[in-house]
Amino acid sequence: MSILKRFKDIMASNMNALLDKAENPEKMIDQYLRNLKRDLGQVKAETASIMAEEQRAKRELNECTSDIEKMQQYAVKALEVGNEDDARKFLERKATLTEKETQLEHSLELAEANSIQMRQMHDKLVQDIGELDARRTMLKGKAAVAKTQKRMNEIGTSVTGANQSLSEFDRLEEKINRSFDESQAMAALNRAPEDEIKDLAAKYKKSVNVDDELAALKAQLKSKDDD
Repeated sequence: MSILKRFKDIMASNMNALLDKAENPEKMIDQYLRNLKRDLGQVKAETASIMAEEQRAKRELNECTSDIEKMQQYAVKALEVGNEDDARKFLERKATLTEKETQLEHSLELAEANSIQMRQMHDKLVQDIGELDARRTMLKGKAAVAKTQKRMNEIGTSVTGANQSLSEFDRLEEKINRSFDESQAMAALNRAPEDEIKDLAAKYKKSVNVDDELAALKAQLKSKDDD
């Protein structure tokens, strides 16, 4: 039965090791779950069928054992009434049933072994589905945190780039200021020499103007006093 072989492989496999080696454990778990849940219904049907075979084998064995006991009882009763031929027939049937009983016991042993094995496979499958469901939830949470961290790292890279841009801006500003200072200094050097005599004459010209204004004020005051 192919399904038995398949789930023997599942029971023998170490899924945790497989997931640890996977490049994308989250996707692998999803795939595992889809496969296992798809097969769970078939496993249940196979398990129920094998358990039914066990019950049928057990029932046939019980019926055979009961018939053997009946043949024994009938043989005893036949002898009690002095009918040895009938007793012999009952014992012959008992012998035939005893051989059948041996075969039925062997069939029951096989059915019981298959039933135990299939129930183990069913239980293992249910357990694996539960464990993978829990691990998938954990991995999805980790994946969300990882994505957030990745975005934060990208923002951090942008901030670092912005800081570098600011440093470059400061460097350019310093360069511009230095160029401006140099141009100012050059302009100062390019100016014509100052005329000391001209400046001195302006000083005295200003003084003459003040004296004239002072004389004018005195004249106005004198004019008022005369009135």
